[in-house]
Amino acid sequence: MAATTSAARSLLLCLLVAFLHRLQFQIPPVAAATTSHNKTESRRDGRGKTLSFTLYQHETINKTGYIVVDGVAGAGVSQTTTPFGTIYVFRDDLTVRADRASPVAGVAEGSSITTSLDGLQSLSLAKITVHHRGHRGSVSVLGGTYNTKPSDYPVVGGTGDFAYALGYVRSSPVDLRGRTVTYKMELHLYWPPYAHYATVPRKA
Repeated sequence: MAATTSAARSLLLCLLVAFLHRLQFQIPPVAAATTSHNKTESRRDGRGKTLSFTLYQHETINKTGYIVVDGVAGAGVSQTTTPFGTIYVFRDDLTVRADRASPVAGVAEGSSITTSLDGLQSLSLAKITVHHRGHRGSVSVLGGTYNTKPSDYPVVGGTGDFAYALGYVRSSPVDLRGRTVTYKMELHLYWPPYAHYATVPRKA
């Protein structure tokens, strides 16, 4: 009886070791990326997938961005302010460098509502579509904007190569002079380990 129990324990131990050995190779791979402008480097570990890169948004008043509802009070219209309640819509090119002549890698389209009487703050929502460095898809963001300071927007979803992405997008002013304003847009994305197993829509 003792010999049978010992053999059973040995068998269970062997099965447990075999299971754990197999499990370590089923953990989804991770690509952690850091970017300097348009350069991407990656590494892998077992905690999820991350990707970071930078693009530049160029917005031209009354060409790629328009006021569609006038505000009711507060600051006037300028390069950085709009009256309280103003609704503004935009569709802006995203380039790989701050120079507007650099290659276009995507587009940011969305709207904002001015939410402060000084005209500097707004609630913004946008879809950021990217075709850059082998990545193709879009992320959607929603959050508060401070026109003259860096603003962080939580990522609420994605499509294509960015399906199931979480993270945030940081928008920072680069040049607010003249008719066209430029913002630095840093995308910091993260996929949790379970995203490896999630269903991804087939490309049309």
